[in-house]
This record gives sequence, C-alpha cells and structure tokens, in this order.
Amino acid sequence: MQDISPLRVIFAGTPDFAAQHLAALIDGPHQIIAVYTQPDRPAGRGKKLKPSPVKQLAVEHDLPVYQPLNLKQQETQEQLAALNADIMIVVAYGLILPQVVLDTPRLGCINVHASLLPRWRGAAPIQRAIEAGDTETGVTIMQMDAGLDTGDMLKKIACPIQNDDTSTSLFNTLAALGSDSINNVLDELAAGKLIPEPQDNAQANYAEKISKAEADINWQLTAEDIARKVRAFNPFPIAFTHSNNERIKIHKATALETSNTKAPGTILEITPKGLLVSCSENALLLEEIQLPGKKAMTPHAILLGNQSRFNVGDQFTCENPA
Repeated sequence: MQDISPLRVIFAGTPDFAAQHLAALIDGPHQIIAVYTQPDRPAGRGKKLKPSPVKQLAVEHDLPVYQPLNLKQQETQEQLAALNADIMIVVAYGLILPQVVLDTPRLGCINVHASLLPRWRGAAPIQRAIEAGDTETGVTIMQMDAGLDTGDMLKKIACPIQNDDTSTSLFNTLAALGSDSINNVLDELAAGKLIPEPQDNAQANYAEKISKAEADINWQLTAEDIARKVRAFNPFPIAFTHSNNERIKIHKATALETSNTKAPGTILEITPKGLLVSCSENALLLEEIQLPGKKAMTPHAILLGNQSRFNVGDQFTCENPA
C-alpha cells in the first residue's frame, strides 16, 4: 500500500456524536492540530458552565481547543488559517462555516452526516428517518460547501433501521459507523482515491429540529404513525399525552392490529403487558410510561400502587392536535 503522510487535521464538533469521531481520530494515524467546539454552556441546577463532550475529550488528550462564538470574525479566520491544516473535519459542530473557512484547509472541509444523503438534510436526520418509517439509513461523509448538507458525497455507509430502534439506539449505531470509517476516508482522500458524487437535490428532505410541541401525541393518527413518533422522540423530547389534567410521557409503545370502534385515545384494555389505546387505525400498546414527578414504569407497576389510576374507557387527549 502507498505510504500516506499523516494529514494535519482540525476537528470541529460539540456533542457526544462528535466526540466518538474525535476519539477515533485520536487513535488513528493523522495529526490533530486543533479542536474547535462551541463555548461552554450553563448546565444543571446550579447553571455552572459545562464544557462540551468534545472539549472534555480534547483536554484529556492535551489537544489545543478553540471556542469562538462564531467563525465570522476576521481575527478568528486568520487564527484558523495560521494553523496550516490539510483538512477540517466537522461533526455536529453547530456553527456555520463561512466560505472563507471552507476554502482555508488544503483539502477543504468534510462533514460526517447521520443520514444517507440526500434523504435527510438538516438538524434531526436520525429522528426524522425513524418518524418517517424509513427502513434504511446510514452515514454520509461529504465535502462541505456553502449549502446546508448539500456538498458532494465522498463515502456512504448504510445500515438498516430496526423495528424497535429508538433515536438513542440508532444514534449509537451511526456514531460507530462514522467513527469506524473516518480514518480510512482520510487515507483515501489523501491518496486521491475518492471520487466526489453530486447529490440529487430532487431527492432531498429537510430534517427540521424536533420541537417539544410535536411530541404531544395526536390520537387521530394511526397506531403505526404514533409508535414511530414514540421511538423517534426517545430520548428527547419524549412523546407525551394528557390524562386527568396530567402530562404522561410515553417511553415505549407498540402498534397492534385491532378492529376497535372506540374514539381515538380511549383505553380499550388493561393487561399485564400495558394499556391498549385506540387510534384512528388499530391500537397502541403503552408499555412504559412516566407520571409527573415519577420515574418511567410499566402501567402494570403503576396500577399495583393505584388500581384506579387508569380504567377501561378513560380517554387520553392531545393539547394541540395539529
């Protein structure tokens, strides 16, 4: 195999997903000369400033860390240019890269995106893929341009979406796929072996950021639609419904076929497996729920402590049926 000189790499990322990729690069053959991440944010009850997962990892490995508020300032851009990087790797950084920054490294900037582009561009590709009922997703490593996830694709690694995948489990799968591939992509890029593939814009969808309001379950939807939302919105913001003026979070649910004719949101059956609730089509079995101020539990466990908390015929409601 042709000898490849280690690339001088700037890494830019913020959350856990990015930190897993940084960890892979730290263990790889290329030289990380700087790490960019968002400024420390207030967190917890005390609102103390907390460094991002990427910063924590970088500090552990004595890597230089930069935390500009944005990359629009000339001084910040000159500082980045002075690093003389071969390439900048961007993974869930959360800041827009101006064209001058995209053009600064010798090989430009590449991005690891958690979908098979151009299927889901934008902030929430993992959640939107589950919500839409996609059977496949993956990771795309692309050459960045000025658009939103519109750059030419360098490598795509696909994986199936399992019927029980939540955003948490799919996140873990895709983080592993991307981090396992990033060093090989750098090797191939340095050797000139990657052929950029333009995206088909006609196939693109925008994966809008998840809002808390859309986690309010509309029981007029089908059981399958609601089950996908429950999985997509786990761990955030967690799907919820209303009963007795209380908000009840739904952590786990399964769509079941039924011929019920009751109004959507009505509890049809109470079994050791959970609460069976009518939908516009079929029914949803609520298997793990959370009452206000309590931990997530099975409905069976809740009823052991309060037999009258749920009854057949009770109706769950939606605050904002959109």
